[in-house]
Amino acid sequence: MKQIVILASGSGSNAENIITYFQESPGIEVAAVLTNKKEAKVLERCDRLGVPAFYFNRTSFTNSNAVVQVLKGFSADLVVLAGFLWKIPENMIAAFPNKIINIHPALLPKYGGKGMYGERVHQAVKENSETETGITIHYVNEHYDEGAIIFQAKTAVNPSDDANSIAEKVHQLEYEHFPKIIEKLLS
Repeated sequence: MKQIVILASGSGSNAENIITYFQESPGIEVAAVLTNKKEAKVLERCDRLGVPAFYFNRTSFTNSNAVVQVLKGFSADLVVLAGFLWKIPENMIAAFPNKIINIHPALLPKYGGKGMYGERVHQAVKENSETETGITIHYVNEHYDEGAIIFQAKTAVNPSDDANSIAEKVHQLEYEHFPKIIEKLLS
């Protein structure tokens, strides 16, 4: 059985989508979800879906091997960032080479880097009058949003779109493609 561990910081809609996708998939399961926010909505989703979820603080993440040991304890074949905003420390990247992936709500290399997440990305896409945007699934390295690209999907941006409608289009791409790409990587 292949094991996925998800790291999430927020509401957990992508985490829930991944969990429910693999509940029907033999051979792959979400072993756990780890979060850096005690009040993250993803914890409620995990409780409802029966998936173990754990909180960790910044010290255990960046200044020790505690989170790496937890990931190893779950025998993580793939660590999936789903709305996780902290930079991944080098000890974790070294422990899981080419086994940590992220989804970014834009077509990298555009609109990536520190501070570029969520609505900030969609607002920048709108302000720059882009005609398309999308998602990028990529490996995680020591720099924000600079790991090798695994997959991209595009959607049109219409002049009438605002940041919210752009976000909705991007979320639909995330829900459609992220679980399938994870499955492909683990097959």
